[in-house]
Amino acid sequence: MIRRVITGIRVVGAAAVAAGLLTAPSVHGALAAEVRFGHLFLNGQVVGTVVTPASVAPGSGRDPFYEVANGAMGQLGIAGVGPGETGYHGGDWEVFSVSFRPGVIPYLLESGGEVAAAAQRGDVSVIRQPARDFRCPIT
Repeated sequence: MIRRVITGIRVVGAAAVAAGLLTAPSVHGALAAEVRFGHLFLNGQVVGTVVTPASVAPGSGRDPFYEVANGAMGQLGIAGVGPGETGYHGGDWEVFSVSFRPGVIPYLLESGGEVAAAAQRGDVSVIRQPARDFRCPIT
């Protein structure tokens, strides 16, 4: 119950900050299209995100994030670490592209551990994409 309340406060707080940014006359047009909500996998569960406008230098991400290019139906992005875990930096995402190799039938990957196991089996390739680093919190 307390976690739900805290999560609700985070979402409301993030929305209020985003609304404040979007109503500022000088940034309204530039940022309006960039604030969005989404979902991703974290340790086998679907969690929410708030993608907010933030300048991120290429190669500066510190939290592993996996984008699966040719995954199974229902595949989402995958956070390798999340709130409360050692090494989580608030959603400062270090992007890796993941692709199933030819001849492998894609299957859902729902955690960083599953990505690592699939790579070890030779089912997927994992390539660092520093120019795609971004920032967004998990809600």
